[in-house]
Amino acid sequence: MRLIGLDPGLRNTGWGVIETDGVRLRHVADGTVHSDGSADIATRLVQLYDGILDLIDRFKPDEAAVEETFVNRNPESTLKLGLARGVVLLAPAKAGLRVAEYAPKRVKKAVVGTGNAAKEQVQAMIATLLPGAVIKSPDAADALAVAVCHAHYVQSRASFGQSAGVAARKTGAVTDMAPGLERAIAAALAKEAAAKEPVGGGGS
Repeated sequence: MRLIGLDPGLRNTGWGVIETDGVRLRHVADGTVHSDGSADIATRLVQLYDGILDLIDRFKPDEAAVEETFVNRNPESTLKLGLARGVVLLAPAKAGLRVAEYAPKRVKKAVVGTGNAAKEQVQAMIATLLPGAVIKSPDAADALAVAVCHAHYVQSRASFGQSAGVAARKTGAVTDMAPGLERAIAAALAKEAAAKEPVGGGGS
């Protein structure tokens, strides 16, 4: 199954496409959809919408996943981000894709194992889970993390014969991490920890 993850932003919306087959994940492509900061808000939203539809046409994902946005202290920034998020949700839905939403903490827990992981930890784990991927930007890395999070849900859905319920899509709720991907992440974490250990033992 091919999945597209999207990290909404008015100036830059990150995107990442992966394929999942059981516990195996494969990087397909990633990047950023940009809007022209000098243009009016309506034009910028059209640029995001058209850009996402173009990606869907090019890569033909089966499902989409979008990261939920947080409320900024700046009301104007929050409003603009909300508008961008609406477009990012609308475009794949208009293309006929099932669209899931995930809270940032859920994404971090799915990828790293803890909802309090730093952004750098998420990016490092994405590089480990998708070997050989040359990730183009932090926004693209975040989008790939959303896609990996949704891959967990897809595997759980297949494993337990569950369909994606409306309530789950609205709240970003997912089942517990699928066992196969949980083992893959545990192995990746162990490999990363081993790589950080000093070479050779210390004498007494």
